[in-house]
Amino acid sequence: MSNLTITIDDTVLKKARMRALEEGTSVNAELRRYLEVYSGQTKDYKKIATNIIELAKKSNCSSQGHKWTREEIYDRWEQHHK
Repeated sequence: MSNLTITIDDTVLKKARMRALEEGTSVNAELRRYLEVYSGQTKDYKKIATNIIELAKKSNCSSQGHKWTREEIYDRWEQHHK
């Protein structure tokens, strides 16, 4: 594994470190993940999308064209989780 040195504004780095801390990660981990995706090294998002589409095709559930409102979805969720 190689090291990378970058130059960045102190304020940007401070804010990035604070956000990473809030999210339970590190700036280094987030930059590594970004570069993996950017370079095409990580294709997980395509695999995940493909899996979701395949599951949807196999599902026998259907909205039958109904457009759910936020309230309807919340009510159904509440009924299911009582």
